[in-house]
Amino acid sequence: MAEVSQSPESIQPHLQSLLRTSAKRTRDLFAADFSSPSTLSALPAVPYSIAPPLNPPQEVAERASLATRIHTEYRTLKDLPPALEAKQASATAATAAARRAKKAKVAAEGNQASDTKVARLIDGINESSRTSSSTQQSQALVLNRKNPNSLPPNANGPTVNRNLPSSALVRKDTVRQIKPEWHAPWKLMRVISGHLGWVRSLAVEPGNQWFASGAGDRTIKIWDLVSGTLKLTLTGHISTVRGLAVSPRHPYLFSCGEDKMVKCWDLETNKVIRHYHGHLSGVYTMDIHPTLDVLVTGGRDGVARVWDMRTRSNIHVLSGHKGTVADVKCQEADPQVISASLDSTVRLWDLAAGKTMGVLTHHKKGVRTLATHPNEFTFASGSTNSIKQWKCPEAAFMQNFDGHNSIVNTLSVNAENVMFSGGDDGSMYFWDWKTGHSFQNTASMAQPGSLDAEQGIFTSTFDQTGLRLITGEADKTIKVWKPDDEATEQSHPLDWKPTLGRQKF
Repeated sequence: MAEVSQSPESIQPHLQSLLRTSAKRTRDLFAADFSSPSTLSALPAVPYSIAPPLNPPQEVAERASLATRIHTEYRTLKDLPPALEAKQASATAATAAARRAKKAKVAAEGNQASDTKVARLIDGINESSRTSSSTQQSQALVLNRKNPNSLPPNANGPTVNRNLPSSALVRKDTVRQIKPEWHAPWKLMRVISGHLGWVRSLAVEPGNQWFASGAGDRTIKIWDLVSGTLKLTLTGHISTVRGLAVSPRHPYLFSCGEDKMVKCWDLETNKVIRHYHGHLSGVYTMDIHPTLDVLVTGGRDGVARVWDMRTRSNIHVLSGHKGTVADVKCQEADPQVISASLDSTVRLWDLAAGKTMGVLTHHKKGVRTLATHPNEFTFASGSTNSIKQWKCPEAAFMQNFDGHNSIVNTLSVNAENVMFSGGDDGSMYFWDWKTGHSFQNTASMAQPGSLDAEQGIFTSTFDQTGLRLITGEADKTIKVWKPDDEATEQSHPLDWKPTLGRQKF
């Protein structure tokens, strides 16, 4: 075959077309590799037909992404409002210089960047992006999307601080704790024996002359508060007496028990004058309203019942709990009735409507006891390993009383801001009501002849003066405690150390 001869001028355009096509295909095939971190981190130092930029492409991409985020988040905050800008301009040069020097010193000492790589990327952001963001017309601290032409919120000066509840999503790290008040330690004063069963209920009469106790031997005994001698024994219940209450306005003693009975005793004749029928199971707790002639009881049927003292009618059935109602408390203002249940909740009741005002679900286990402060509008609730303090009327959580790791059966508070908590294992804790500090913890000793398991404390109450604590225990005794008169702040110093722990729910 005859060779085809072509001149170099005719071959050159053809080769140039092939080279362009090959370069285009190479770019389409391998350009994606330049965005891969593994490829970009180590580029060979050879010339490319598609030359990479001077900086590694990965760094260029990260810098562009960071510049975009900074522009998006802070473009409306880069410039001060006119009022603040004018106020800042009027400051003296010396003050400004001192402020800059102090700021530079603080920055040099402690405010170092946590990530030097990000700081270097921020420093390397193109000036063009800053210029474009600074040319925005809006100088508002918050972007007004509805009306862009409206004045910024601080156009007429800084916003006046108001004492409003904080809406911060993050709590402050520092917690300033109040030093607890010093209280004298408590010691055992008297042991009263006489019951033949576990002492499950106590009540002190308003005149502070005597107190009543109910026990598993189905009797109610009246004891002299000063001497501890037995004055009277009332029989009538056919099962354990679980609740007692003495009326401050009538000569009445109310009792309830596991026999489903609620009785009203006339203290002038020492006889039962009324029965309140309605509970479907054992009645475990009761309380008298301080101003109204009504009685509130609760028990195993999971409801709290409100009774009219005189007519014996069941005014309300406060239903809502899904377990045994272990304790109820009454007070003058709303919530007038507070109930605790073994379903781990505390309910606040509207007495007029007979409905629930609120439910507290902070406890993890059954709530066995409640205690209301005699002077403050606060109360406490106790369950296993947990004692919590609440503020009425909305029942806002105030603080935890940490440290009593036991089944807390009873709580009592006196006017001196001393709270007592008794456990199922005989443990006794005395707390400062204001701060939740435990200034004393001890254990009740079972009486000789009792089992070690009979150290439990079931019920407690302070007398009307708050200077005597009465406890009913599983060893069938009643113990009376009093503060140590000889104790001083020097002989029994306050063992308290502040912590920065947050108050958890």
